[in-house]
Amino acid sequence: MEITPEVLTLAQKIWDYHHVNHQLVPSDCILTLGSHDTRVAHRAAELYHQGWAPLLIFSGGLGRLTEGMWTESEAARFARIAVEAGVPPEAILLEDKSTNTGENIQFVQQLLQQKRLNPQQFIVVQKPYMERRSYATFKQNWPEKSFVVTSPQIRFADYPNDEISIEQVIQIMVGDLQRIKIYPQKGFQVYQEIPEDVWAAYEQLVAMGFSKQLVRE
Repeated sequence: MEITPEVLTLAQKIWDYHHVNHQLVPSDCILTLGSHDTRVAHRAAELYHQGWAPLLIFSGGLGRLTEGMWTESEAARFARIAVEAGVPPEAILLEDKSTNTGENIQFVQQLLQQKRLNPQQFIVVQKPYMERRSYATFKQNWPEKSFVVTSPQIRFADYPNDEISIEQVIQIMVGDLQRIKIYPQKGFQVYQEIPEDVWAAYEQLVAMGFSKQLVRE
């Protein structure tokens, strides 16, 4: 699929919307959501070393993007990266069964109950274009907790790499924006307002063929 300057301009608008631009606060736990993007694990390790929280939780089994790519769970791979980056293993907890953000929350809740831990303030670490969707999901499913969301500090132009092409990034961003629109009606997320120009960019990209990650209703 051709990536024209117009496509990049539309995609940048959606990328910017997906960022919630939270300020980090000292927290009880850094909760890192697994994915195909191992830079998320490096961001979590960076936050640990900066002293933002004393505990790291990695959550993720194999999801829709990693099921055919990896044999080990997302959580296990991310934890290994964190340990290699100098995070002590005793500061890490693993949840390695979840396949989506809702399950991330459900299974982490169960893990914390088993460990008799009750953190109140979380830093959620996610891919850049999933910040807003993660925030909306956590507010819906764990409203009694406080969350700030962050991601690898990477510009849109620099985000594609050997593992994920610019076309894949745009396809996934478009799919996630659709989920922000429709998932509140299903009870999966809290409502997030989508500005008209952002939704117009979405509709243009879908019309151009960036529809592979859409939910088929």
